[in-house]
Amino acid sequence: MRVLGIETSCDESAVALWDGGVRACRTQSQIPMHAVFGGVVPELASREHLRVLPALVEQTLAEAGLGAADVDLIAVTRGPGLLGALLVGVAFAKAMAVAVDRPILGIDHLQAHLMAAFVDQDPVFPAVGLLVSGGHTALYAMHDVDRMELLGRTLDDAAGEAFDKIAKLLNLPYPGGAYLDALAQRGSVSRPFLPRPFLDNDHCDFSFSGLKTAAGIWIRDHGISPLEYSTFDATAVPAAVCDLCAEVNQAVVDTLVEKTRRALVRFPEARALVVAGGVAANTAVRAACAALACEYGLAFFVPPLAYCGDNGAMVAFLGHLLGTRGYRHDLSFEAIPRGRRIPHDVLRTSS
Repeated sequence: MRVLGIETSCDESAVALWDGGVRACRTQSQIPMHAVFGGVVPELASREHLRVLPALVEQTLAEAGLGAADVDLIAVTRGPGLLGALLVGVAFAKAMAVAVDRPILGIDHLQAHLMAAFVDQDPVFPAVGLLVSGGHTALYAMHDVDRMELLGRTLDDAAGEAFDKIAKLLNLPYPGGAYLDALAQRGSVSRPFLPRPFLDNDHCDFSFSGLKTAAGIWIRDHGISPLEYSTFDATAVPAAVCDLCAEVNQAVVDTLVEKTRRALVRFPEARALVVAGGVAANTAVRAACAALACEYGLAFFVPPLAYCGDNGAMVAFLGHLLGTRGYRHDLSFEAIPRGRRIPHDVLRTSS
């Protein structure tokens, strides 16, 4: 099945073609545009998707040596994400589906991230899935590709959001999570000095806003001056800042591992641990989760670095998996913003 995947949930315009594997994959980043503001501006993101998406689809199809009529299914991210950005992708996909008379399938962005861990290998179920990104942090019981049960989610800031906001306090380049990770590897911490957030409970939900606040207080109390953004040089960053980055990293890792451990207890039939999302590219997160999987005797899956962030391949791949099981949408399905649960309104044409 040839599946065209379209992703416009936030600030990456991405398109991919799946045909027994990723045959073509293109991403247009908006980082330079949003870096001026230190974060994603939703209105600008939507306008940029509208500007680049038609050419991106055309280029992806050309790279695969196909025309629009050669596609068997169009898969598009329907949410969660920024509503304006999602609407651009969904509207484009619907128009294309009508134009070439092909079926369409709205894709859950979070489940697509999790399935990206299997893009080059056979999926293993049941599994516990940890999704960690700039906009989302959640734990799932992955029973099958079409049955994923939410075990816990962030109640405020996501882990990646906390990384980026703390990086912004230090005046690190945008997006700051990757820079914070790089500096963390240059730092060391002899004893914890930041909280491990939201662990004084017995559930799998997350909350990282308190970590951001604690880091801000530490920066203020220790007189840490903002780094010089325009001439940023990791080798010249003060040791105290590197140590703070290492502590922030470790606080997030400790929290993720503890909550994931709880999920494994609640879902003992799991045969694998899946970690996905943009923060799955974080060095310490990958290492700690791999060690946790080994501790429980589980197979460990994480996407290739190229597929950790938002990308079209994960949308096309999940579209392929669901499409071959007969799942489709009619043209009435809606884009779903962050904060609303994706409705189960999919149609099934065959078993």
